[in-house]
Amino acid sequence: MKLETLKPQPMVATERLNLRPLRRSDAGPIALYAGDLRVARGTRSIPHPYPPGAAEGLVDRAGLPTRSDDIWAMDGAAHGLGEVLGLIHLVRLDRRQSEISYWVAPAFWNTGLASEAVRGIIAANPHGAAQIFAEVFQDNTGSARVLTNCGFEYLGDAEAHSVARGATVPTWTYSLKTGA
Repeated sequence: MKLETLKPQPMVATERLNLRPLRRSDAGPIALYAGDLRVARGTRSIPHPYPPGAAEGLVDRAGLPTRSDDIWAMDGAAHGLGEVLGLIHLVRLDRRQSEISYWVAPAFWNTGLASEAVRGIIAANPHGAAQIFAEVFQDNTGSARVLTNCGFEYLGDAEAHSVARGATVPTWTYSLKTGA
C-alpha cells in the first residue's frame, strides 16, 4: 500500500481503558511484556528473546506521519491500572478494509480488557473500514473468544509464521462487517 501522510490517531475511551497513541515512556513496559514468551508466542511478529531497542523502534515507527498501521496502548491508569496493559494494532488494507491484532500483558489475561479494547476500536472505526479482519493461532482459544464475543465471524483456517516460535502455525481467520 502506498504510504501517505495520515491524521494523528484518535484517543478512544472505553469503560476501563484509554486507548491512546504510543509515547516514548511506553517503551519500557512494552519491552517487558513483549519479552515474555507467552506474549510473543501469541503473535506473528514479536521475536523471542525481544531485542534491546525494539520497543523504542516500535514507538518511533508508530508516531510516523506515513505509518502503515495505528497502534494504541491499552492505558488503564485512570482506573488504577497500569499505563500499558497491552497493545492493539489496526492495519490499513485495500478496499476499505483493516486488520486488527492485539496482545495483553499476562497479568491481565481473562479480565475482559482485550474484548473491551477490540470493541472500542470497532466502535470508533478510525480507518472508516467497511470490514475488519483478524487471525489468531489455533492454540490461542482465549483470543478466538475475544473475536467471537466482539461479533467477528469465523472465515476459515490458514497458517501464519510466528517469529517467536520459528515455525508456521495453524490459524483461524475472522471477519467483521462494520456497516461503515
